[in-house]
Amino acid sequence: MYPGNAVAGNAVIGRHPLNAMLNMQNLIKGGRSMFMSLDDNVMMRQVYDTHTPDGRAINVKPLFLIVEDIMASSNMSLPLDAANSHGSQMDEKTHQADAVTMLETLSRLIDLISCEISIKCLSGSDGHVNTVSILQMVSNYPWDAKLGLVLAAFAFSYGEFWLLAQLYSSNQLARSMAILKLVPLIMEHSGTFRRRFDALDSLLGSVMDLTRAIIALEELPSMYIAKDVPPLSTAMESVPTAVYWSIRSLIACATFITYLTIMGHEYMLTELSWELSTLDQRIKQIHEHFKKSLDICYQHIDEKMRAAAYESLRHLFDMNHVDNMKVLRSLIYPRDDIQPLVEGSSKRRVHLDVLRRKNVLLLISGLDISADELSILEQIYSESRMHGTKMESLYELVWIPIVDLSHVLNYRMQKHTSTLPEDHSLHSSNSKTMSQFPSKNMMDPKSSSAIFRQHWTDPMQKRFDELTSTMPWYSVYHPSIIDQAVVRLVKERWHFRRRPILVVLDPQGKELSRNSLHMIWIWGTAAFPFTSSREESLWRGETWRLELLVSGMDPVIYNNWVNEGKFIILYGGEDIEWIRRFTNTARAVAQAAGVQLEMAYVGKSTKREMVRKSMATITVEKLSYCWQDPTMIWFFWARLESMLFSKIQVKKTDDQLDPLMKEIKKLLSYDKSGSWALLCKGSDIVASGHAQTVLSAFSEYDSWKENVPLRGFDVAFKEYHDKLHVANMPCCRFEFLTTAGRIPDAMTCPECLGHMEKYSTFLCCHDVNALLLPY
Repeated sequence: MYPGNAVAGNAVIGRHPLNAMLNMQNLIKGGRSMFMSLDDNVMMRQVYDTHTPDGRAINVKPLFLIVEDIMASSNMSLPLDAANSHGSQMDEKTHQADAVTMLETLSRLIDLISCEISIKCLSGSDGHVNTVSILQMVSNYPWDAKLGLVLAAFAFSYGEFWLLAQLYSSNQLARSMAILKLVPLIMEHSGTFRRRFDALDSLLGSVMDLTRAIIALEELPSMYIAKDVPPLSTAMESVPTAVYWSIRSLIACATFITYLTIMGHEYMLTELSWELSTLDQRIKQIHEHFKKSLDICYQHIDEKMRAAAYESLRHLFDMNHVDNMKVLRSLIYPRDDIQPLVEGSSKRRVHLDVLRRKNVLLLISGLDISADELSILEQIYSESRMHGTKMESLYELVWIPIVDLSHVLNYRMQKHTSTLPEDHSLHSSNSKTMSQFPSKNMMDPKSSSAIFRQHWTDPMQKRFDELTSTMPWYSVYHPSIIDQAVVRLVKERWHFRRRPILVVLDPQGKELSRNSLHMIWIWGTAAFPFTSSREESLWRGETWRLELLVSGMDPVIYNNWVNEGKFIILYGGEDIEWIRRFTNTARAVAQAAGVQLEMAYVGKSTKREMVRKSMATITVEKLSYCWQDPTMIWFFWARLESMLFSKIQVKKTDDQLDPLMKEIKKLLSYDKSGSWALLCKGSDIVASGHAQTVLSAFSEYDSWKENVPLRGFDVAFKEYHDKLHVANMPCCRFEFLTTAGRIPDAMTCPECLGHMEKYSTFLCCHDVNALLLPY
């Protein structure tokens, strides 16, 4: 019989032993038709009629944890020492103060429910009638409490049965009690009906999973999701159905055990096992529905939590702070359990305190930051450290690697009930087995780290290690510690896409510049403290001259050619035939005019491999001077593009009346159109033009050579070239990568000053590693 109520059960059997047996067999035989024929809607109306809550509520989770311990130790295949060992690990749960306090008021009700289940198992009534009767005993409680109470009542007797099964061979008292309940006989023939016990275990496991999901649903944080608002309200509508079928399944399991202990294994019938299997399938289906509902709820909560974290972080920049620690902790790592930074030279781990009350430059990029960008930045950084300790005391540079998980966070719930693996590479303290209740795990940083690890590959780790090994400045210890709210901030506030940006914070954490990388490329550390006012001041001191284009890049051009007052031509493009004709023609004209002319090839902003081939040909054929390091060519065009963005950033718009802006835009447009050239006299820029006009101007030297003695070579060339340019004005075009951050909303043409049309273009230059290189 159902072991928790031996006296009551034996009294019933003593009065009507044959009737009880017949009723039980009839119930089992008729269970299939009754189970399938009764309309679910009719059943649920009867179930809802039992629900008359009066405001009383209990915390179901402590009660469920006790039941969970009982179920975990109640198993046919679990050895005695394993059961005892498991129980010792659960002492901490079972002695929780809230559980003990709650049971002081509920133990009588739980015992009454247990007795009622025993009687119903022998009554001959169908499962639905028995379930409704049990529900009436807990009518005043919420749905989750109803299930928790019935589950506790079942576990009390179910655990007693398995306790006797585990102890009867070693304890005389247990053996005597077990004999009365036929336990030795059942265990002796356990192999005969092992499959039926497996069906029982499977159903109970499904009920436990479903109960766990219902409790998780009840424990969802109300500050992020209200019970009367979808998607939670939609999920809550299914709770009564889930509770009904769970209690009905528990009664079926109790009937199984009761029938076994009354009549022994020889009376086991196939129909009873079929009912357990059928209920198991239904419970599993309901659980799948709940998991999907929970996934939607978790996604909703996750979005709300991320939004709240983002807003908190955003408002942090509107506040005044004593120092920069609060801002840096929010951006990099808020806790003190690890040292989140790696120092550049020693590669030792350090705390954020090394940045306290310093100007901090945040280098924000993905793992695809190019070798060219790093090479130039390392050169500028190292030069600033070579001039004593002045610059060292002014600012520190920190690399923040960004790994954007926004495209996978909507699917993060697939691992909510799993145990996170221990990972010492991401946390200094050991990971612990987490509760199987997902609502407790949602804010846990280890949960985010687990999601991160799912998408962090060995090649990514290798690339990260390569980058940090060469960086002379501070770097974040691992990308996993950067919260996704920070990723959203750098994307939305600082317009980070994929190209690196350099955000400047003052010693109090105040934002001085949302991207000073343009200033760094143009002026280096002379742009300190990298504020908008400093940027405006630097531009006020600039004119359109050769030093602006190549300052600090090449001593040959700046120290030799410029100082000697030579005529200088910078030219670019990848058409080697045009390069041959242009350089030979220009050299011949200079010789005929009797002027000293030097030429330097500066390549092209794209088509890297074609530029390499052009450089090789120019060098072999001695067509002109050219930079041998491709990084210099990249830097030339990166600086020019930075000038455009910096100008727009200062003016807040595309200023068509700014002469510097006009000339910068011309060179960028020529680069996109093909080949081009720019003529200088010393540091003064005389004229610039695209391939056709500059080549024609030199080729047609006879048409303007008479003006050279009178007006000078530079003026004569400019006047003739300008005539050709007006007669043959090419289309102007600009191309901005969508990964470059902020893109101008509108542009004016540098030639006609008209508003330029905007097009969407897809381009592939077939460069090696094109996706990883900015040019």
